[in-house]
Amino acid sequence: MGNLVSLLAAVFMTLQSLPANSAEQEDAAISSEGLSESTQACIACHSHYTPGIVHDWLTSRHAKTRPAEALKKPQIKRRISADTLPAELSAFRVGCFECHSRNAKQHADNFEHMGFRINVVVSPEDCRTCHPEEVTQFSGSKKANAIKNLMENPMYHAMVRELTGVKKLDQGHLVTAAPSESTLHESCLGCHGTKVRVKGIKQVTTPSGDIPVPDLTNWPNQGVGRENPDGSIGSCTACHPRHAFSIEVARQPFTCAQCHLEPDVPAWDVYKESKHGNIFFSSRQHWDLSAVPWTAGKDFTAPTCATCHNSLVVSPVGAVLSERTHDFGSRLWVRLFGLIYSHAQPISGNTTIIKNDDGQPLPTTFSGAPASKYLIDQQEQRSRLKQMKTICNACHNTDWINGHFAKLDKTIKETDNMSHTATDLMNVAWKRGLEDRSNPFDEPIEHRWLKQWLFYANAIRYASAMTGAPDYTAFKLGWWEMTDNLAEMQDLIELKTAVKEMKKGK
Repeated sequence: MGNLVSLLAAVFMTLQSLPANSAEQEDAAISSEGLSESTQACIACHSHYTPGIVHDWLTSRHAKTRPAEALKKPQIKRRISADTLPAELSAFRVGCFECHSRNAKQHADNFEHMGFRINVVVSPEDCRTCHPEEVTQFSGSKKANAIKNLMENPMYHAMVRELTGVKKLDQGHLVTAAPSESTLHESCLGCHGTKVRVKGIKQVTTPSGDIPVPDLTNWPNQGVGRENPDGSIGSCTACHPRHAFSIEVARQPFTCAQCHLEPDVPAWDVYKESKHGNIFFSSRQHWDLSAVPWTAGKDFTAPTCATCHNSLVVSPVGAVLSERTHDFGSRLWVRLFGLIYSHAQPISGNTTIIKNDDGQPLPTTFSGAPASKYLIDQQEQRSRLKQMKTICNACHNTDWINGHFAKLDKTIKETDNMSHTATDLMNVAWKRGLEDRSNPFDEPIEHRWLKQWLFYANAIRYASAMTGAPDYTAFKLGWWEMTDNLAEMQDLIELKTAVKEMKKGK
């Protein structure tokens, strides 16, 4: 193998020495200084066969940085959290081989490729080599547990099956077949992530001939809770797209907009209408989206999603306003996106462990009682709210901040009350036998009940929390829809009750 590595590295050097006859050749050139021989060998081929990947990597900090140099920076300016690194990594810039060869024994997707042992999937456990704190934080988050939280919760699973299953007419009644893997992969699990497994080895035709590679299920895949062939969960590239892994990309709200969209999680839509969004779109070309730490008022003048949820933010005099975190719910005291009602944030990112007082896998009962054992207590809620206010305080005075959060608190209570009214109507329909409670998502009144808390209440709360998107609190998925939806539910109940009585009369 050593001879092959040296040969490919020599090819790489030869390619560099050729005169640049075009802008493309000139752009493709990269100094071999600081690159391992193995990475040089990768680039020798991939700069021709997958140039987009190589060029993307060339824009990255990885391509320009030796980890040993990063460790010399003051702690607050570091982009890595490891204190020590393997010797074979610290001396080289971070290239193809340094990432795609980690933890080979744990990777079922590891295979022989041109004399190297390579992993197809770079997982969070591989990133842990340089970013252990970030991976530990992320692994405990709701995002990392996104598949489990969706598919192993019977209530959510029933909702997914009803949403994505193929409908057929059977003796005058609609019946739902289980959704296919493809449908799940491109719908709910497109964001939540799917399970990547190795089925075997297949032959792939390339310009160099047929190459054996692992045959993976559910690939390609960039879901945030992806289950990887090495047994780890999560995908760093959901927010830091490969192969640039850019912090600039992760800090922009466009990245969150991949998944956080109306009607159920309308954070992006609300942000676009908000005052903060207005400032972002008007002035982002003047911001420094790559600075670490990120200085409020200097590097940016309005928050993006990352500002409030996970970035290391400091004041202009260097005071830390918020520490970096990759558990995106760790600063939040309330969960706006609840199943039926809002509630305190769960203690664990694995929400499948939650059981309410009625034995259901829900954070609240249908009557609204919280499953307090599994949720953060009031002291922790106050602590997190105080931390969020500290971030706001970089730009706003105390009176403005307190007024905003008092309004949000009132909005949360009122939307919960409107969702409770919808649940009361749903209970009427179930008690009268108008709809079957075994699956709470498959009949017309139940569809409207679902919309009340999943679409309309969420839209109002997100709009209230994110400093103003009045259209979303009023007419677009807001109060108008909640009110109209309740009227429709009541009308359907009365209509179905009348029909049922007429049938009994016959």
